[in-house]
Amino acid sequence: MPTAVLAAAPTDTRGAAQAGAERARRTSLRYLNFFRLILAGLFLVAGRELGLGDEGPRIYVLTAFAYLVAVLALGFPDALRRFGFGRTAALQVVIDILALSVIMWVSGGYRSGMPTLMMVMLAGAGLIVEGRMVLFSAAVATLAVLIENTWRHAGGGQSVDFLQVGIFCAGFFAIAAVARLLALRAQTNAALAAERGLALAKQQAVSEHILRDMPDGVIVVDARGRIVDANAQAVRMLGMAHASADSMEGLALTDLDAAFAPMLEAGVADEGRLLRVGPAGHLLRCRVVPGDAGSAAAGDTLLYLTDYDDIQRQLQQIKLAALGRLTASMAHEIRNPLSAVTQAAELLRDEKRTEMQARLARIINDNARRIERMIRDVLALGRREQAMPEALALAGFVREVIESRTFRDPDEAGLYAVDIDPALTLAIDRAHLHQILDNLLANAVRYCSRAPGAVRLYAEPEAGERVALHVVDDGPGFDEATRAHLFEPFFTTHPKGTGLGLYIARELAEANDAELALAALGPGADFVLRARRTP
Repeated sequence: MPTAVLAAAPTDTRGAAQAGAERARRTSLRYLNFFRLILAGLFLVAGRELGLGDEGPRIYVLTAFAYLVAVLALGFPDALRRFGFGRTAALQVVIDILALSVIMWVSGGYRSGMPTLMMVMLAGAGLIVEGRMVLFSAAVATLAVLIENTWRHAGGGQSVDFLQVGIFCAGFFAIAAVARLLALRAQTNAALAAERGLALAKQQAVSEHILRDMPDGVIVVDARGRIVDANAQAVRMLGMAHASADSMEGLALTDLDAAFAPMLEAGVADEGRLLRVGPAGHLLRCRVVPGDAGSAAAGDTLLYLTDYDDIQRQLQQIKLAALGRLTASMAHEIRNPLSAVTQAAELLRDEKRTEMQARLARIINDNARRIERMIRDVLALGRREQAMPEALALAGFVREVIESRTFRDPDEAGLYAVDIDPALTLAIDRAHLHQILDNLLANAVRYCSRAPGAVRLYAEPEAGERVALHVVDDGPGFDEATRAHLFEPFFTTHPKGTGLGLYIARELAEANDAELALAALGPGADFVLRARRTP
């Protein structure tokens, strides 16, 4: 719904409800006038054949003719404009009762059936006339019937059954009251329906306004996989330059890109996947949310699209801002080993003994290597390349990483125990996964007991097409205070560590839509890498 419609929606729901009730009353009056016209015509044309007016034929004809003229005169819209709706309706009811009373007088009294027609008119008046006018009309009808029957009884005419007359009179009030209560109930329901209708229209207008202006793309898909609705952002993100949101309705979602098919087949809420979809091949984070059962959206699926390229650009700006703070911290960390190197070099220059020279040279080499590792890690963090995910056989890749480590350090042979299903595959960048595993294994080897099988690697599938790879060692583990800072840059519990290994490993995992975390407290450390599983 356009914004103009939202702005033009009435804010006074009570006034709108009253307008609806007024229209309903006018419609009821038109139907009642139509009934009056038929009744007046019937009186004038066929009244004498029905046995009406036997006691005063001329008076009957004049009354029927006058009644027809009054119905025609007051039934036109001009009368409503001149006298107003309330006055016109009240005048018509009074004329109905007076005309029927005169016809009853010249047609043999209440046995002519006129009181029954009065009840019909009073019921119609109860639906139209407001306030105490309904009871006034019932009182007028009661007086007319009582006066006519009293005059007939006093005049010595036919006998009058005042019990039956009393029942008619009580019926006038009962029918008038019931009709009025029903009219009030109908007006209340109409007002409530109008109020809820306006509230629903406003809610729909607000929802569509939010849907149109929200930064994320939204696509609504039905149970058959066809697009029910979409916003303009979704069209833009998919790169459909010559299409509109309306033109996408009815298309199959898989016609836009076949990569959407696995997400629809899952049928459960998806925490989000990074996909390059659409003609433009934009990198989008796609999240599936099924409609709630029992709601209007039951059976539909909502697909949320987030432009991950924009997110990456924003993250890059944040990284650049943080890089200044990082380099300041790095300068402080480098100063200590450099001081040791400088001091060792000064002593080495003055020392003549071979044993002392070897010790000082070892100190220099150790600290130089520490500085080199720190510089390498910082540079790797600063120029982190874009992830290029591919389908990797997890078991074989883990063995390759272990073999490269044991080739560099044969003492690590026998430390690893691998239990990974050969069928499990991950969608992840090969170089990034190698660096992540190398950092995790380095930490595990550093703290384990170095007994055979001290470092255990196993993987298990999880919900949402994810795989959890565990790297567990039998070391002392980490306490709560250490766990809170474990993935912070330059935080380390090892005297020769740089404090960047785990931080960089988590950054690389997030670049591949994966998650690196430390499992719950237990014996040893249990690092868990959760990544997407390839079909």
